[in-house]
Amino acid sequence: MSAKLRNIGPKSAAWLRQVGLRTAEDLAAAGSVGAFVKVRRAGFKPSLNLLYSLEGALQDCHWQELPEARRAELVAEYDAIIADKPLKKAPPASGPVYDRTVANDDEGDGSDAAFDTDDDR
Repeated sequence: MSAKLRNIGPKSAAWLRQVGLRTAEDLAAAGSVGAFVKVRRAGFKPSLNLLYSLEGALQDCHWQELPEARRAELVAEYDAIIADKPLKKAPPASGPVYDRTVANDDEGDGSDAAFDTDDDR
């Protein structure tokens, strides 16, 4: 965020920039729930406090001043969006592990070309 917004710290601002929300106008256009969904879809794992902070930034109030009813509305709106189009699961940290066994060759001597070594190296 180019302008300092209430409730938005450096980490939250970095997340917002990374999802293309760089100004207060960008945040207003996306809305608090839309911005929160973008951050979640980008693979970040913010708590609901970010959602409340975004709404507080748009309302120019501290996020803890948001009425409980408004917080519930924000969560319901988020849940509806995610129910319609669920978040994708993150891919595994590494690729799949395959257990591969190599059968002996047809000659029955126990050698396998895949494991032959060249001792002249």
